[in-house]
Amino acid sequence: MSKIGIVILNYNDYETTNSFVNKIINYKVIDQILVVDNKSSDDSYKKLQRLKNNHIDVVCSDKNKGYAYGNNYGVKYLEKKYKDIDYIIISNPDIIVDEHDIEKLKKDLDENQNISVVAPVIHEYNKVIRGWKEPTYLQELVLNMNYFHKFATKSMQYKDDYYTGTLTRVEVVHGCFFMIRLKDFKKVDYFDEGTFLYYEENILARKLKNNNMLTYVDLDTNIIHNYSVSVSKSINNIKRYKILKDSQKYYEVKYNKINFFKLAILRLFYYISLGVSYIIYLFGHK
Repeated sequence: MSKIGIVILNYNDYETTNSFVNKIINYKVIDQILVVDNKSSDDSYKKLQRLKNNHIDVVCSDKNKGYAYGNNYGVKYLEKKYKDIDYIIISNPDIIVDEHDIEKLKKDLDENQNISVVAPVIHEYNKVIRGWKEPTYLQELVLNMNYFHKFATKSMQYKDDYYTGTLTRVEVVHGCFFMIRLKDFKKVDYFDEGTFLYYEENILARKLKNNNMLTYVDLDTNIIHNYSVSVSKSINNIKRYKILKDSQKYYEVKYNKINFFKLAILRLFYYISLGVSYIIYLFGHK
């Protein structure tokens, strides 16, 4: 019988994390719950300690180096302490998920040994996310342009008629909630810790692809994601945008091997966009 461990990353958001854990605490499909406090600057870790029992572990990372580092910290903790964990769920705390959807995702991996990652359909405010394609360089340029980035985002989506049956193969799935085989996660060396936030999904997708590992979305499963609840409480929009574009640069240089000329153009578009964003921000706060 395959076993599941779930990693929930917290940063300065005890209320959201506590609420999520209490919603899933009696889900029999989850064998071990791990809350990783990502070196919060408030008293989150102290409060989260109250959740600890035989079914729930609460740990604090040794430093806050972002999403990838914090989740890796948790995955490796589960891997070391519980030798019989087969699948890992990576989950934000701002998630609403029913137990039967987790059971369905587990069944997908149990019955399809060729699948490494499976994710649900994600409902994020007025959006439905079912995975996307890895961005091209041209799409990355457009993503750096004010008011035009939506066109690039749309071009990275699969058309509706691409999704057929129950399981559909995709290149990238949302990092807010997915299930992965632990042995495959280990084989690709977990998340790349070179980014603090954003682009983790694209990077993981590339690493899986390079190892001929497949990613699918299960169209019969659904979750709700209250987008960026935790992040918005801790980081303002301008700072988040800078972090996003630093991650974009890291992805393009390390994984797409772009040359100096392409990088210069990419960063030029970024600085122009950042300048416009600053102006909008300043006028909006007068």
